[in-house]
Amino acid sequence: MNHSIDIPHEYVTCLDHVGIAVPDLDAAVEFYRSAFGWVNLHQETNEEQGVVEAMVGPADTDATAPTAGVIQLLAPLNEDSTIATFLEKKGPGLQQMCLRTDNMDALCEHLRGLGVRLLYPEPKRGTGGARINFVHPRDAGGVLLELTEPVAAD
Repeated sequence: MNHSIDIPHEYVTCLDHVGIAVPDLDAAVEFYRSAFGWVNLHQETNEEQGVVEAMVGPADTDATAPTAGVIQLLAPLNEDSTIATFLEKKGPGLQQMCLRTDNMDALCEHLRGLGVRLLYPEPKRGTGGARINFVHPRDAGGVLLELTEPVAAD
């Protein structure tokens, strides 16, 4: 194995979250509450992506911490959303895994330089206003790999 390749490991700071497609957001949030005592840390609707989402985790989780890892529950807003299509084809379950970066532009440039396909030519806005992009599943071992750069704290 060649370890002399310059790998931009400093761009990826942690596993941010795993995304789970669910048909009923309230029921899914309740499962994590009753089974594990977890709470809904953040909830929002993303009209562009056609989803309503909730970030769930332990009550004392700081979702902005550099080592935070939470679960993102994704429910479709309508039958045309990608989550509705996912649920129809595969049923509820793991939809994506997300890595946090502190330099989206440099990471995307590095990945493109390796021939890795990204779903968007430019990052879009995601949860909490974060910049997001996705690595094509065919280039990430069959996993839809989300990249997120959260909004910088003041």
